[in-house]
Amino acid sequence: MSLDLAAIADQVRASVGIAAKADIGTVATRLGLPGQAIFVGDDCAAIPDGDGFLLFAIEGFINEFVAADPWFAGWCGVMVNISDIAAMGGRPVAVVDAVWAAGEEGAAPILDGMRAASAAFGVPIVGGHTNIRTDRGQLSVAILGRAKRLLTSFDAKPGDLLIAAIDHRGRYREPFNNWEAATSAPPERLRGDLDMMAEIAEAGLAVAAKDISQGGIIGTAIMLAECSGVGIDIDLEAIALPSGVTMSRWLATFPSFGYLLAVDEQNVAAVLSRFAARDITASVIGTVKPGSEVALTAFGSRELIRDYRISPLMGLANGGGA
Repeated sequence: MSLDLAAIADQVRASVGIAAKADIGTVATRLGLPGQAIFVGDDCAAIPDGDGFLLFAIEGFINEFVAADPWFAGWCGVMVNISDIAAMGGRPVAVVDAVWAAGEEGAAPILDGMRAASAAFGVPIVGGHTNIRTDRGQLSVAILGRAKRLLTSFDAKPGDLLIAAIDHRGRYREPFNNWEAATSAPPERLRGDLDMMAEIAEAGLAVAAKDISQGGIIGTAIMLAECSGVGIDIDLEAIALPSGVTMSRWLATFPSFGYLLAVDEQNVAAVLSRFAARDITASVIGTVKPGSEVALTAFGSRELIRDYRISPLMGLANGGGA
């Protein structure tokens, strides 16, 4: 593999997708969320409930994305929320939506995409808010789930190995960097793949994980590191690429099924075997270390991407997150 580590590091440092994550801390601080009993920064808010946890999450979508591909935006409204629940070791219960559109005709593809995803993943849409008398399409979807044992952004520890698990059985949904591996997949496979994250949590094979989001593998690793108060070195040579995809684009990709897990070394083989059994591409791509640096390594060289003690990404008092 031919890699220009310095050039890739420069690209990652300049990533708009990563930089946008700083908005989380700004908004959360304005709302007075840091310092509350429920930590801010995970893929979902996890609220203790009986012998487990209620999980709440919400996703809003960029207007340009909704306008360019409204059916897929509707599908993603359901899918990415379910992915957030899975990232926490949970199982989804139901979703609600808020849709704005210019008339019924403008709303139809968004609603059709949501309905298709709801059927494929087996997660009902149970209500929401509708405004189809506006001049542009906008979409937000929220979800409720439950978990018996949590995977969190706050529990990675030095000595853990970082696993990336991504479904390569897909393609880019051009012109965006969305790696789409779900819309044509059998529903039973989609549901089984997502259940695997809860099974890993319930078996005690991992306690720390994060959904790979718009910030890509590196941005997600920075958020995981900042939440957990650790450093992470990522080995670019260990990152598996789908056929025909460059490393520079893959690092900017938002996969439909993609997770980072920080796993104790003694459990790595068991976790990797679970993904392999479902044909999910998973490998150890890095190490969790003491400190506050997130860096890329390749061919004996190392490039620092961010020291969040010096340059916080989220800057939340209880950690950080997405």
